[in-house]
Formats: sequence, C-alpha cells, structure tokens
Amino acid sequence: MPLSGEVRISGAKNAALPILCAALLTDQPLKLSSVPHLRDVSTTLALLKHMGVLGVLGDDNAITLDAGNVHTREAPYEMVKTMRASILVLGPLLARYGVARVSLPGGCAIGSRPVDLHIKGLQAMGAEIHIEHGYIEARAERLKGARIFMDLVTVTGTENLMMAATLADGVTILENAAREPEVVDMAECLIKMGARIEGAGTDVIRITGVERLQGAEHAIVCDRIEAGTYLVATAMTGGDVRLSNARADLLDAVIEKLRDASARVDSDANSISITSDGKLKAVNIRTAPHPAFPTDMQAQFMAMNTIADGVASVTETIFENRFMHVQEMRRLGANIEVEGNTAIVRGVPYLDGATVMATDLRASASLVLAGLVARGETTIERIYHIDRGYERIEEKLTQLGARIRRVS
Repeated sequence: MPLSGEVRISGAKNAALPILCAALLTDQPLKLSSVPHLRDVSTTLALLKHMGVLGVLGDDNAITLDAGNVHTREAPYEMVKTMRASILVLGPLLARYGVARVSLPGGCAIGSRPVDLHIKGLQAMGAEIHIEHGYIEARAERLKGARIFMDLVTVTGTENLMMAATLADGVTILENAAREPEVVDMAECLIKMGARIEGAGTDVIRITGVERLQGAEHAIVCDRIEAGTYLVATAMTGGDVRLSNARADLLDAVIEKLRDASARVDSDANSISITSDGKLKAVNIRTAPHPAFPTDMQAQFMAMNTIADGVASVTETIFENRFMHVQEMRRLGANIEVEGNTAIVRGVPYLDGATVMATDLRASASLVLAGLVARGETTIERIYHIDRGYERIEEKLTQLGARIRRVS
C-alpha cells in the first residue's frame, strides 16, 4: 500500500544523548527542546537522575536539566548495561569534578565499539585511569589541553573528549574527529553554554578550555536517520510523502542513492518530499563515516534492494556484525548472499509476510519496511529495539496510510 501524506521528523537520538550528558558540565539549568521520547533517552535521564540531576519535563518534547547538586560521580552497571552511550558521562564528570566511576558499557549487538579511544584521549589530557571490576575509575586535578589523534573515527569518542576539553586548562586539538551532524549539534549547544570550540564538522576540532560553563537553551537537530527511513519506506511502497522538520543537507549521500533508485526527491530549508512509482532500480551501497553513506541506513537500503530491479552489492565497513537482518529478510523471501563484509542482493518480484525477529535498532526498522511491501501479514518480534531509536513509529506510519499495529 503506497504511503502518502505528511509526517514530522523527531529530534535526533544520537544528538540528544550526548547533549543530555552535557548538562553535567554546569551548575545552571540547560533547557532542551525537540528531545525525542525514546527508550535510550529515558535510560539516560534515569542515569542523570541517579547522579542527582533534576529533570523537569515541559511541553512539546522539552526538558530542563539542573546539575547543581550532583551527589554521585558513578554510573552503575545496572543503568549502563543496556546502552553504550552511557560512557558519555565520563568526560563531563571528570572535567567538572575531577573524578568519575563509570561501568564499561553494554548496548547493541552489532559489533565491538571499544572505549579505549575515550580513555587514551583523557589520559593524554592528564587523567589517571584504571579499569577495575568492570569499571573505569578516572581522576584528574584539572584536565590539561592536549593534541589528540584518534586512529579510528569515533562519534562518541569525539563527543566525550570535546565535552571534557571545554573545562580543561589550555587548548585541546582533536585530530581525525568525527564530522557527523550530531557532533556539530553538540558543539553548537556547548558554544551556547560558553564553550570555545572551532572546527566542528571538520576532522580537526579545536577547543580552548574555560573556567566554567553556564546554562543555555537549545533545540536538538532533526533525526536524519529517521528521515532517511521514511524516505526509503515511501520509495518502496510507491508513495508520495512530505517530511517536515527534516534537512536534506544532512542526507546528501542517502538522497543521491534514492534518486539513483529512480525516486524523485525535492527539498526546501525545513522539509523533504519524495515520490516514487515503486519501480525501483537496485543501488550499490558502501558505508563509511560522514559525509559518506551512513551505516545506520544500510539495513533500510538492503530492504529496498530486495524488491528492486537488478543486483546490488551492500558493503559494510563500520561494524563487523551488522548483517544480522539478512537471515530474517530471507525468511520473507529475499535473495541475499553474504561474502565477508559484502551482501549481494538480487531483487525478487515480491516478498511474502512471515514472522521475523529484530536483532538491533536499524535491523528492526528494515524489517518494518520489508513488512510494508510483503504480501500478507508480517509479525516482528523483539521490537523493543525499535523503541530505542524511533519515536512512535507505528503511529507515524499509520498516519501515512500503513496498516501496522503494536500487539502486546
């Protein structure tokens, strides 16, 4: 059934999580708007509350955080095990209080995402760090500015070290920094709080430390991955949809591939429109750090390629374990072969509904997309993954005409 109508894109989970943690850098209120209602956001707020941060919910997805009376500098395993992003409290706690005890994180099953780059960077800034009993124990009188080269591009590593550097003594230069829009959004928020940051959005970020940061107001940037997911859903179903609160400039690589697949995409400053007749051409995908094709859109494009005309290769260069959706798509009748970090997808005339299981956040979204075009009924189990990154996905898709419901 073709999707049609208009849907509003939420604030970005991957920008909201680090910016919530940035509240720890000041004793004044930080007021955030466009904060998405997601499981990972609730987990982060619970962790901050555990530390003594007061959170007041306002209208329209707004929240005000007050870290004036933080009484514990510890992030316990019980609260960290479900979500890697909890590591983002390490930099702010160490910078403001000189001490932090943070459990080594858990999170997604899509591959190893080591925290050693965070630790090395903080050690370069003068922190004394030990790992004992599954906890990172960190101390520093006051962090010192340093030149830090990251041998892997890491988004959370860039964010953690950028937060830590805002209160360090002197200048910190982060080389081979992540360039993602969410990193830029965080830098913009920190600058509003009084931080001195140059170069966010490039691979060299320069931070001049200040004595203290103040409160601020900031709206979380729109979620480019949520927007990309709805664009692919519309292309697959042969629909006509307008996304409001969406920025095309954050999705260049994705939009280019949708056009290659023969969808029509138009945009203005704050919206993106897409129309498709559902007759799609297969497109090759290779993931890489921003501004290249995002790993978080790989599964959705694989779903699209399963019903497109032709053969496509999908190559994953970021995470070694990110093809877990392939097995489930095969249950729906997809023709996919995996060779190392590349999947070869041969388009089939149609998919058939079946019961499938979500294995991670973006995999679950790709199965929803496949279910929208499959013949008959598709049941997706373990959808708690999807609630980590998509706000009210079944309501938004229903609004566009999809027949989808949540069953207990």
